[in-house]
Amino acid sequence: MKQVLILGFVLSILLVACAPSSSDQDTEPFVISAIPDQNPEKLQRRFELLADYLMEELDVQVEYIPVTNYAASVTAFRVGDLDMVWFGGLTGVQARLQVDDAQAILQRNIDEEFHSIFIANTDSGITPIEDINGLSQLKGHSFTFGSESSTSGRLMPQYYLSQAGVELSEINGEAGFSGSHNTTIELVEAGSYESGVLNEQVWLSHVESGEVDLNKVQGIWRTPGFYDYHWVIRPDVVERYGEDFIERVTQAFTQLDVNNPDHQEILDLFNAEKFIVTENGNYIEIETIGREIGKIK
Repeated sequence: MKQVLILGFVLSILLVACAPSSSDQDTEPFVISAIPDQNPEKLQRRFELLADYLMEELDVQVEYIPVTNYAASVTAFRVGDLDMVWFGGLTGVQARLQVDDAQAILQRNIDEEFHSIFIANTDSGITPIEDINGLSQLKGHSFTFGSESSTSGRLMPQYYLSQAGVELSEINGEAGFSGSHNTTIELVEAGSYESGVLNEQVWLSHVESGEVDLNKVQGIWRTPGFYDYHWVIRPDVVERYGEDFIERVTQAFTQLDVNNPDHQEILDLFNAEKFIVTENGNYIEIETIGREIGKIK
């Protein structure tokens, strides 16, 4: 009888230890996502690794859910399917305008002075330019943006083209929309378009890794800097995870340290040295330009 009682006691301890906690059962996962601006496999690796890190730091379930396109990320954030999203400048503004009290909270150190780069096929006759006025070379040549809602692949480049007096109607054929930065490189390199524009960080990483044939495609102009990528979080997360949750998320990101090997892998996947705090007001210029070209109403 004594052995039976001991066995029953041990089993009860094991059942309690293995059972999910009430908080795990009652609390929905914290769902993160990102605009699909690059190769899906790279994004999956980046955000799954980040989700594991946040789960440990925040002590909540964290789930990464990919989206099909830029517009889908904004819609899913608006309806509450996504709690926090890695947006570009334009999509971040679009999302915040649809969710009262949504906050831009974090960006990489490079995102307060971000750049696009115009590229051209080497057989196009287009040559590197000194200043914005040289963009007039693109008149009469085929040209592709990235996604229609990309800040670095469409919004700011279109603004700079207009500043240089280049109207999209002067492009040879309709301007294209490749859908992603790496696809823009591939299309211009292949000669499908004579020129294009993309996120400078994607260009530099592809050049560094040898994925670009510089005999076929070259960078011709780097834009001035602008605010771009950032994390936007819904205000209702505090109802599920506590009043200090947004501060805890912010701390989890800002304490990522390149000197910590585990942290460094995450930062490398984001092409960042560190994350820093940002705020909604930093994206006023993006909103203004978005309204000018009809991407924000």
